[in-house]
Amino acid sequence: MSLVEVFDPPMCCSSGVCGLTVDPLLAAFAADVEYLGSHGVTVTRHNLSQDPQPFVANARVLELMQREGEACLPIVLVNGEELGHGAYPRREELARAAGLVAGASAAKPRIRLSADGCCTPGSGCC
Repeated sequence: MSLVEVFDPPMCCSSGVCGLTVDPLLAAFAADVEYLGSHGVTVTRHNLSQDPQPFVANARVLELMQREGEACLPIVLVNGEELGHGAYPRREELARAAGLVAGASAAKPRIRLSADGCCTPGSGCC
């Protein structure tokens, strides 16, 4: 099976899906990672602020970071080959690169779009 390595920018937790406001793109990517894992793909995530050694140990990642700085993050490798950098790929692209056909995730991410109280239960806004 395939190996997907994600070199994330510095975040407060391993997935970035924490705190009062969650980036919907990070929540969607976390669901995509879970989808890959549920289909036998090994996914390893490295957070620059919590796990910097893999960034230095990987020649491609180190070269990109020396050239572009943190703007190149995230970097996604599939079986050692670069899938992309600077943005998280969509599920379809991840699945195709890992040799899968993309489908819906059994677990839907719960996304809180605002911490200012504009959403109330049942309002449909979040």
